[in-house]
Amino acid sequence: MSNNRRDFIKKGAALAAMSVAGIGAAQANPLALEQVQEMEAKTNAKVARPSKIKIAGQINPEPTDEIFSFYKQMGIDQAVLWTGPEKASAEYYSSRKKLFADNGINVFGFGNESVHNQDKLVLNLPGRDEKIEEYKNHLRNLGKAGIGYTTYAHMGNGIWDSDVRGVARGGASARDFNENAPHHGRWQKNIYHEPLSHGRRYTREEIWANFKYFVQAVAATAEENNVHIGIHPDDPPIPELAGVPRLFTSFEGYKHALELANSPNVGICLCVGSWMEGGDRLGKDSVGMIDYFGKQKKIFKVHFRNIYSPLPHFVESFVDDGYTDMYTIMQALKRVDFDGVIIPDHIPNMAGGPNVGTAYTIGYMKCLLNRVNAEV
Repeated sequence: MSNNRRDFIKKGAALAAMSVAGIGAAQANPLALEQVQEMEAKTNAKVARPSKIKIAGQINPEPTDEIFSFYKQMGIDQAVLWTGPEKASAEYYSSRKKLFADNGINVFGFGNESVHNQDKLVLNLPGRDEKIEEYKNHLRNLGKAGIGYTTYAHMGNGIWDSDVRGVARGGASARDFNENAPHHGRWQKNIYHEPLSHGRRYTREEIWANFKYFVQAVAATAEENNVHIGIHPDDPPIPELAGVPRLFTSFEGYKHALELANSPNVGICLCVGSWMEGGDRLGKDSVGMIDYFGKQKKIFKVHFRNIYSPLPHFVESFVDDGYTDMYTIMQALKRVDFDGVIIPDHIPNMAGGPNVGTAYTIGYMKCLLNRVNAEV
């Protein structure tokens, strides 16, 4: 009898809660035994577990009623917004949060282009400390507005493209970058060219020192205001462009950066498309990055896009048409219990206008999300 009792106790929490008398009754009564076995089967059965992944739109902070209807009709209730320095105030952030909430959409994050991809911060140019103070004010204003996320990119000479656009499926115009063809960098109104965008060649040690100076200056402000900073990969992830080294072009670079930050509020905005651009150069692929940093809860936002092939020459593709199966990305996000947002990003110019491409991409993302949520 005692051996049987121990066997029952081992069957799990539901059975362990049964009394000794109940176990004995189950053994004595075949019907009761069936009930115990049914309970055990239900306890051990695998069930589909919905993820916490949320799809967000990257939306103009001053949308029309039609734009609100467009996103609400797709079932999107999260948004990421961007603005410039002239409107980067707590009052403006709060007004946008209320406007979107009134339309059933939560503002997950808000970026300020004036403190993003700034050469003063990356290269320690005159005005760096003033730019850091501007960044801190951006964080404080987000905190006052109750908005808990912003993206930061540490690229000293912008995002780089080929001088000629590429072609995606069906003849769609798409972003292209070719290491072996004429190319240029861009951010806001600035255009950068080889061989030296800023008059001299910088060392990797300088850029790391400048990142450390910046991130350790702003991390405490982020924590005090309950705002999370997601660092975007360098795009393209080439170790150096026009004399400026790039830090976020490898798995090891991200590890070192987050160690320097040493803050729960500093993590990653993982643009999987930018990461795909590097192919096997970066130490881990996009799924490997998600598995490693996602388990640490260091990924806050994901840019969900695809490309046809990695460097030395890539062309951005429609989300379902690149070299990566985006289902594996969604699976990885669910596997690490990712609870941030994923957004459509860098969509080729689909016929019918940008909203058509956005709707197509979000529809595909929703299908992938529904699929992984239905899986055991």
